[in-house]
Amino acid sequence: MIRDTSERRQQISALVRERGSVQVAPLAERFGVSMQTIRKDLHYLAKRGVAERSYGGAISADAVNVATEAPVEAKRLILPAEKDRIGRCAAAMVAPGDSIVLDSGTTTLQIARHLPDLEDVTVLTNDLDILAVLSRKERLNVVMLGGQLRRRNMAFYGAQTVAALEDLHVDKLFLGVDGFDVDRGITTHFEPEAMLNRKMVQTARRVIAVADHSKFGRVCLHRIINAGDIDDLVTDGATSDVTRAADRLGFALHQA
Repeated sequence: MIRDTSERRQQISALVRERGSVQVAPLAERFGVSMQTIRKDLHYLAKRGVAERSYGGAISADAVNVATEAPVEAKRLILPAEKDRIGRCAAAMVAPGDSIVLDSGTTTLQIARHLPDLEDVTVLTNDLDILAVLSRKERLNVVMLGGQLRRRNMAFYGAQTVAALEDLHVDKLFLGVDGFDVDRGITTHFEPEAMLNRKMVQTARRVIAVADHSKFGRVCLHRIINAGDIDDLVTDGATSDVTRAADRLGFALHQA
């Protein structure tokens, strides 16, 4: 057990640089201190630029893409043809009778555009642009998840949004991501989005991540889930690391 603060923080710093990320609970057990003490250690390291705090732990500052999240208007201009193909492929995975969640994002927006207009399909979303597309389909059952509007990506978040999912069970979640890294998981820039996404995952029988090739190897600050927690990945161009991860972790890979 190492209770000396300075020595413990030096060792944690070395672990962060070596592994890329650390979690609070294993560190507390390793060093024989409380989780609150470890959180203080990680806060100390974050203030000195060694690490960035993340859900349940910290990520090496060298590994995190700390660039400011682009507004939704800019995201729409990135790889539109690739996102359209991903959206078409993902929409074909929706079967009659399904209930689905479309997470916010410009890739999931393409799923909404390609969804067949079936009266026995129910679609839930927190994305205002997706709602606008779905509202033009006359047969779909559409449920809007309320909350506080975040204008940067025109989607709703907060306790009210999470609470709306509390007693629901859906067949499929189509999860858009900002970063997909085999080792560090599926991540996003915005902490309330990560919290909402984790709730969406809990409600869904099948989790389908949708990501264009630019998302691979990118690590954002807030982890949603591990790569092995998804059931499917729909993409326009999987890297060799992602292909090997699909075999090792057991998720299905769909090439759009």
